[in-house]
Amino acid sequence: MSRSDMAISTENRGTGRNALVSPLRAGVVQPGARPASGTSEAPEAEPDALTIGRRIRHLRTAKGMTLEDLANAVGRAPSQVSTLENGKREPKFSQLQAVARALGASVDELLSPEPPSHRDGLEIELERAQRGPLLASLGVNGLRVGKSLPTDALEVILALHRELERLHTQRAATPEEARRANAELRAMMRESDNYLPHLEAVAKGLLADVGHSGGPMPQRVAAEIAEHLGFTLHYVGDLPHSTRSVIDTRHHRVYLPSNGIRGRSNTRSALLQALASHVLGHTEPRDYGEFLRQRVEANYLAAALLVPERTGVKFLRDAKEVRAIAIEDLRDTFAVSFETAAHRFTNLATHHLGIPVHFMKVHESGILHKAYENDGVKFPADALGAVEGQHVCRQWTARVVFGVEDRFNPYAQYTDTATGTYWCTSRVEGTSDGAFSVSVGVPFAHVRWFLGRDTTKRATSKCPDESCCRRPPAVLEERWGDFAWPSARPHASMLAAMPAGAFPGVETTEVYRFLDRHAPAES
Repeated sequence: MSRSDMAISTENRGTGRNALVSPLRAGVVQPGARPASGTSEAPEAEPDALTIGRRIRHLRTAKGMTLEDLANAVGRAPSQVSTLENGKREPKFSQLQAVARALGASVDELLSPEPPSHRDGLEIELERAQRGPLLASLGVNGLRVGKSLPTDALEVILALHRELERLHTQRAATPEEARRANAELRAMMRESDNYLPHLEAVAKGLLADVGHSGGPMPQRVAAEIAEHLGFTLHYVGDLPHSTRSVIDTRHHRVYLPSNGIRGRSNTRSALLQALASHVLGHTEPRDYGEFLRQRVEANYLAAALLVPERTGVKFLRDAKEVRAIAIEDLRDTFAVSFETAAHRFTNLATHHLGIPVHFMKVHESGILHKAYENDGVKFPADALGAVEGQHVCRQWTARVVFGVEDRFNPYAQYTDTATGTYWCTSRVEGTSDGAFSVSVGVPFAHVRWFLGRDTTKRATSKCPDESCCRRPPAVLEERWGDFAWPSARPHASMLAAMPAGAFPGVETTEVYRFLDRHAPAES
């Protein structure tokens, strides 16, 4: 079974077949398709226009002919011959015959794939590099190669380009590229206020097709959406461990786990996320940036189905009218998880309510896993602008909430930061990977619309100043500074490249064997 016949969802990973234009675009640079010469790849079997042009120029200068001489001999303008020699035009066979006669050579000599000299080979490679996407993406202007440019300088320039191309290709599968892609995607989400009208329209159409007008979505309606799209549901006990669901597009089946899902909303969410990738026409991701965009789109569409725009906005506007917005109320009204409600609020808050907002998902260790903002809050970030994997200030609501004994009621707090004062509400949710806090916050000027604004909890964060929470108190430093030697528990991603394959972290062989076991007998 080919990859085009299946779709995989881990944390919303998938492929699909319907060709819809992706509403998200990220500028993740792709390395050029042509390998640089001088690498281990075999030379091309056929000459290209650059090589033919250099061979013509080499033979012309060897015979002592000027550009005008050759042009007159073949009945062409000098500019046309110059274009031919510079490899900017593919020559016709009749032109090659005329040039070969004028130079006293054979057509086979002109069509040889080998550069006529070492110097010509270097110039051809540099010209290819300058016409490729890598230097253009860096905004580097082309270099005119003349006789005055020493050969050793050419060799140094090409060596640097080869190394740049190697590092760029290698980076596409490293944590560095993942962080860069995350930062670029977050910037795009900020520019759109995390509101994607194209996906809202898709969700509206699907809900209309099955007659769901709003309110909590029953599992029955989620199944009806699958049926409407031509799929049958199959709950199994042996779903591959690295997946949340698997779609077999050959037999139009969706496989979901028969156990281990807590709550009906999670069952609906896993199904809708898998179907979302199919509806949006997701194909095998070409790079990690595209993988992330697909995940965001699938998440968004699933949430838009669970909390429809029309009824969700009405609910929030009514709450704003009486200054009683609460993420918990949105959660309970639509029977979704707190995290889904928080995500959905960020989709609708700025576009429909005029409220800037930020969102965080933080592990109990203090590590930031997900984040979004368009309200000016300053998340901790690395040199690439990525926030995932960074430590959140201990004074922020997202960290303080782990020490709160009352886990049933929402915790709210004001935090004074370097970029202003923010109010934030947070909840802790347990997962198989530990406890996470999910937080939604707004600038002080917008807190008047929210329940919990009367909290007396307040903290001051001076991060990234290390004296805030990263440097131990002086008394502890003096007592233990010379005697503590902790052994860190590094995450594998600190040392390893990103998981290989079209679906990072998914073992394809395991998925194919699973599909073989469950595929219906061919008639």
